[in-house]
This record gives sequence, structure tokens and C-alpha cells, in this order.
Amino acid sequence: MKRSRIYAAVLLTILVVSTTYAQKSKDGWQSLFNGKDLSGWKQLNGKATYEVKDGAIVGTSVMDTPNSFLTTEKDYGDFIFECELKVDNKLNSGIQIRSLSKPDYMNGRVHGYQVEIDPSDRAYSGGIYDEARRGWLYPLDINPAGKKAFKKDQWNKYRIEAIGNTIRTFVNDVPVAYLVDDVTPVGFICLQVHSIGKDQSREGTQVSWKNIRIKTTNLKPSPASDIRIVNMIPNSITDTEKKAGWKQLYDGKTVDQWRAYGGTEFPSKRWSYNDGTITISKSDGSETGNDIVTKQLYGPAFEFQFEFKLTEGANSGVKYFVDQKFNSKGKSGIGCEFQVLDDAKHPDAKMGKNGNRTIASLYDVITSEKPANAIKKIGEWNQGRIVVKKDGTVQHFLNNYKVVEYVRGSQAFKDLVAGSKFKDFDGFGMSEKGNLLLQDHGDNVSFRSLKIKEQ
Repeated sequence: MKRSRIYAAVLLTILVVSTTYAQKSKDGWQSLFNGKDLSGWKQLNGKATYEVKDGAIVGTSVMDTPNSFLTTEKDYGDFIFECELKVDNKLNSGIQIRSLSKPDYMNGRVHGYQVEIDPSDRAYSGGIYDEARRGWLYPLDINPAGKKAFKKDQWNKYRIEAIGNTIRTFVNDVPVAYLVDDVTPVGFICLQVHSIGKDQSREGTQVSWKNIRIKTTNLKPSPASDIRIVNMIPNSITDTEKKAGWKQLYDGKTVDQWRAYGGTEFPSKRWSYNDGTITISKSDGSETGNDIVTKQLYGPAFEFQFEFKLTEGANSGVKYFVDQKFNSKGKSGIGCEFQVLDDAKHPDAKMGKNGNRTIASLYDVITSEKPANAIKKIGEWNQGRIVVKKDGTVQHFLNNYKVVEYVRGSQAFKDLVAGSKFKDFDGFGMSEKGNLLLQDHGDNVSFRSLKIKEQ
């Protein structure tokens, strides 16, 4: 009799658990944390501690250890992930998705997409960082409204949608990041406790996660938002970008939207274009000033996005509002220039005034203010963006960091031009419309992913 009661109780428990699981699975959601222990998770790399307290996973920082990762034992490709989290204001953390750990890559260091948890004044929470690989892919300089979503000293709701090549993040239901990238389609998910080095003031700081769940079937993305899309797939354009007004100026194969500066056809010498890049080869010194420009004029408001790759010691530029009424005396077309330069090896970086000829500067006019990690290594691709607003504000972005801002026609702009090499070009930078230009400065430089959005 006693055994029968025990057996019946066990059956009832199994039935209840099974029914509960079925109810939870009707809409496809599955819990990744049982609220009691770390079943289904394993720790990689650093030695920060992870434990379960009051129904939450709590990570605690430890001095003198690398970044620590509590990692799912299972890999995930397409999914929607949600959790709630709270972090000490002194600690940096993150959620890794589609991440990897391989013996032949940095001795097993965890690498891949990280959705940032950042309570600092920088306020990058929800931004996307490529851990131990490419660095920032979606810093929140490009979404100032998204910086306001995270709440300090409170539980915050995170939602991550990884569907196909698209990764979108939401903090407290606010759209924060929108990335298109195809480097890693599948990987594990993990909860990071960032290294604190030897900083005793941060020892013992904590980050907590709860209500961790995932959905891998019948995925429906959130409604479209108007935040910026960062597309890392070369020479591609998504339907969402098209709907937002973006158009390609180069598809990786044809250059029918470009011509020689001062000519009608694409140059026959030193430029190539059918291998996924528009590339200018190095000159032997006998030929320079072989620029190319768009056939169409753009202005007064637009955004122009491009990628460029420098060779060692190379110099080039991307110009806008190029006005062919100015006599360039056989040299490069005259217009506002987003400087493209190897700052370390080309002497032009030390010329001009206060570094106003360095990479991403408004050449010879305004110095770019960029963090050290904003510049990729020589031979890697950098992303540039020029934003011209209807009110005359112009911004330069380098790898999604805003590095230059000015107002066309303002007295401050006129004063800076008056002190530059363009002082004798009356109305410099003030044309209502102008060509976009890729410069031949005699060096080997490549361009790709050229896109324009007119306002």
C-alpha cells in the first residue's frame, strides 16, 4: 500500500512536470536555467565564480583572471533569446551568442558576438562587440537613443533576435542594435564576467541573470524600427535597407555609376573593379590625379557609406560636394575630403595643423577625434560614413565612431577653411550638390560596399 502511494505520487509528479513543460513549449519557448543549479552550463577561460542565488545565476568577479564565460553545452543557430539581468555599476559584462572556443584559436579563448552589458557613462548596453576577433561592430555612438534604454541598479530585460544573417538587440523593449553579418552562423551562448585585472576596487562585483529562455522554432522578428543597420557583408544590401532608401553605388562587379574625373568613361589604367573591390594600383610616379567620380550629383542632404583597405604607407581620400567649377590644375578634384591614410607611415599625417590630415579628418580643415581602437590594422577593412543633414550638419564616422562634426556655411567652418589650403577656392564645400570622388594619390588602396541614401 505504501509503495503504491509512492508510485502514484511519482507518476503524478511526472505528469505535472510533463504538462507544465508542454504548456511552456506551446509557443516554442524553452528555459535555459532551472532556477536551482547550473545544469546545461559549463565554464570556460577565466575563474570568476558562478552560483545560483534566489533563482538567479550570479557571476562574481575575481582579480587577476581573464574574461570568464558560463557557456551553454548546446550550440544555437537561429533563435530569439530573452533574460533579465542586473549588474554592479563598476563591472562590465555581456552575453555571448553564436560563439566558439577552439584549441587552434588563441588556445581556446571564447570568441564571437557579444551583446554588451555596460553600466558606465559610455552607455553601450545592447551594443554588439566581436569578442577576441574584430572588436566593436555596433557601438552605440550610432544609436544615441539606444543608450538611454539601460537602467542602472535595476533589473533590465534583454531580447536578442538572431535570425539568418541578422542580429537585433533590445533593452527594456527599446531597439538598440541591428547587425547584418555572416561570419559565425552557429555557436554557444554564454554569460560573461569581464576581467578586472588587479583592480581591488572591483573585486567581488557581481552580475546576475534570471528568467533565461530561448526560442528556436517559428521565429517571428520584432516589427521594423528606424535605427541604423550595420551591414558587414561586402557589397550587399538587404530588403530592409532598400525600404529605408539605401542604394548601391557598387555591386562588386560593375562600375556603371562611376566615371573618370574630367571624363565620361571609367579609367582604363590602374583602376580595377570586377573582383569585389574598386582598387587603384600603385603608380610608378608618372601617373596620379586619376580620380573617379559618381556620374550623379548628390546633395544637399545624404548619407554615403563605404569601406576602404589601405596598404602600408598609402594615401587616398573620399570626397563629397566635389565641384568641377574649381580648377584643380590637373590634380585631384576639389571638394570636402574624408581622409584615407596610413597615419603611422605616411608623412601627410604630420603635416597640416594639429593632425587635420590624419585618417577620417576633414582633410586640412578639421582633425578627426577618434579613439585608438577606431582604426583597423593595415590590410584590414575600415568602414567610413559621411552624413550630411538638411540643416547643414556634417558628420564623419570611422568604424561607427563619430569622429568629425561641423556645420556647412557656419562662421566656424568658414574660419577653418580660411586657414586651410582651400582658402582661395571661393565657396569651398558649399555647393548645393556635387560628385562623390575616390582619389588616386599614387598608392594602392581598395574600396567596396559603396552605398548612398538621399534625404
